[in-house]
Formats: sequence, structure tokens, C-alpha cells
Amino acid sequence: MEPGDSTEETPLPLELSRFQVSEEYGFLLPDPLTELPVPYGPWMEIAHDLPQLIASRQLRSRVHQMPQLSTGHLRGREELHLAHLVLSFITMGYIWQEGEEGTVKVLPRNLAIPFWEVSQALGLPPILSHADFVLANWRRKNPNGNLDTIVSLPGGESLRGFILVTFLVEKAAVPGIKAIVQVVSAILQQEEETLLKALQVLAEAIGDMSKALRRMHDYVDPAVFYTVIRIFLSGWKDNPAMPQGLVYEGVSEETMAFSGGSAAQSTVLHAFDELLGIRHREQSTAFLHRMRDYMPPPHRAFVEAIGRAPSLKQHLLSSGSEQLRAAFNQCVSALAELRSYHITVVTKYITIAAAKAKAGRAEPGDRAGPSVGKPLSALETKGTGGSHIFSFLKSVRDTTREGVISA
Repeated sequence: MEPGDSTEETPLPLELSRFQVSEEYGFLLPDPLTELPVPYGPWMEIAHDLPQLIASRQLRSRVHQMPQLSTGHLRGREELHLAHLVLSFITMGYIWQEGEEGTVKVLPRNLAIPFWEVSQALGLPPILSHADFVLANWRRKNPNGNLDTIVSLPGGESLRGFILVTFLVEKAAVPGIKAIVQVVSAILQQEEETLLKALQVLAEAIGDMSKALRRMHDYVDPAVFYTVIRIFLSGWKDNPAMPQGLVYEGVSEETMAFSGGSAAQSTVLHAFDELLGIRHREQSTAFLHRMRDYMPPPHRAFVEAIGRAPSLKQHLLSSGSEQLRAAFNQCVSALAELRSYHITVVTKYITIAAAKAKAGRAEPGDRAGPSVGKPLSALETKGTGGSHIFSFLKSVRDTTREGVISA
């Protein structure tokens, strides 16, 4: 295995390639591998059959029969990312196969040890995160570019839609990510015209992210998301269903606690916040900073490098340019709007779906999983990352709005 790249102090101006950020795909892994080398066939066989194994309650017994494989044959970042993706999906299925009341306290060594080793090599935690679920979990179905996931969990077409719409949101952010580099460079070079254009590109990219997020309604059934998909994104930190955390057998005798997958683990909004000088309240900031531990280290380093760059806000205040201030405020407004729309989506997919599930009015849809017909209780008011979801989302939306520069 190869260790993750060093994230030492980075000189300015910024260069995307230094942070494993793609010019074409941003934080998404460009053209991820879809198969591991032959020795890892036992992992891939289980991974490709996960929804059926979970629905038939056979996954745990299959994992117990899995051979103990060495991670020593994995080469390069792409193989490591696919191994992490596969092992994280198997782990989530193993933990939640029987629903929130049938969890286990120990992850068996033949899964825990390789998962831990691959996680250490990538600098990621040994749990399913946004980096697995979305960034590394896409492939082209055919030459026309139609997309599909590499591995799946229960939830059928709704799960596939949830992953791929989130992929489209990440892809829509790419011009904005490139604009960050241009903004920092323009400040350093005192190029006001370049700065103005970069801010306009950034505002447009954030608007395009909101448009992409709207497609969630076309592809994801709220009942399926709430009663089936959500549990498999849940972690074992701040989760009453697993208050003690999880023992990774063969790694440590002590329990460990990790947060589940969350949109707060996406590097995109952290990068935009850092550039625009958005300052969230203490509790929200603490949660967001903890979520950075779930990002690939080079992406986290990119956010930190933006934070070390000259302040965009201070530059605009000292420049006195009305045009630049208006362009900046357009970026902030677009970001606040995106966060507002995220609240609308979460209301539909959690609050309203929870009420319907409780009332027994949830439609069957394409559901198949442990919690069919039985709404979650442990995470009723929390996000899969463990935050109190509505107070958190409203707080970060409000503090984003406060980021505008008044005349």
C-alpha cells in the first residue's frame, strides 16, 4: 500500500493538482476503478450482492466465511479508494442488517483489520463517508456517459438516485472550485478584473449546485430514503442505537466511535465558506471541523490553504469597489440560497417522511431492507453525521446570510 500524500504547509498561489483536486471533476475521484485485483475477489463478490444479502439476512454469515486477506497487494490511490468503498459498504450492511435494534458490538477481524489498514493508508476513518458514498462510487454505464454506482445497498433506484444526484451537485461545483484558485491568485496579483470574473463564475456555480440538488425529487422516494436508506448511512458516534461505539476486532480492544456519512463531509461548502469568510456559530463550527476528519487529507489541506490565503473580504473592503462588493454578495446570497434549499429537501425527506412513516402511511415504493415499515427512532431528529439536523442547518444558513458586505 502507498501512504496518503503529505499535506505540509503549502505555498500560494494554489494549484489544484497539489491537493488531488481534478480540473474536470473537482473533489470527485476521476474515473474510479470498478474492480479490485484478483486476490480481492471475495470482497468484490460480497460487495456486488449487498442489497440481496442484506434483504435475505445472509450478509453477516457471508462475512464470517470471508477469508482474512492481506492489504499488501493494493497499489496506488485508486485501488485503495475502491477497497475503502467496498469495505465501508460491507461494514454498514453488516452493522445494520437487522435494523437499529439488532446491531453488533464487534466488527469481525477479517473485515476490521483490512478496513483499518486501508483507512490508515488513505487517512480516512474506518466507516462509510461522503468520500466513499459519492466521490469514489460512480462509473460510466456506457460510452454515452450514463452514470451508475459501483456498489450499492438496499434502497433500489432511490439509493442510486440519491448517490448520483449528489454526484451531480459535486460536479456542478467544479467551476466554482477552479474560481477559488483564480480569486486567490487575483488578490495576490492585484488583478481586479480577473477577480470580478472569478466571483461571477463562483456565484453561477453555486446556483448550478442548487439546480442539481432539485433533481433529488425526481429520483428519490422520501419513504424509501427515510425507512431504508438512512440507517445504512448512520454511524456509531452520537447514535443512541450504538451508544458504546464499535470494537474493531484485531485492531483494538477498546470501542471506537465514528460519525456516519453526511453532506457536511463534502469539501465543497467548507472551501466556499473559507474563501467567503463565512463564520458559523461555535457549535456548528465544532461539528463542521470534526467533519473535516472524514475528508481525504489532501482535500482538507486545500480548505486549510484557502484559510491561510489573504482575506477576500478584507481585500474587497479596502478596494472600495462597488462592483466587486456586489459580485461577492451574489456569491454569499447563492450559498445561503443553496443552504435554504437543502433545508427544504431535508424537511421533505426526514420530517414529512417521518410523520408519514409514524402514521403508517408510507408507500412501499421500491423498499427492501431491515427497517421496512418501521421508522427509525434513534436518529429521528438527527442527521446521519450525528448533528441535530434542523438547528444545525438553519444556523449555518443564517450565518451565511450574515456574511454579506453591507453598503
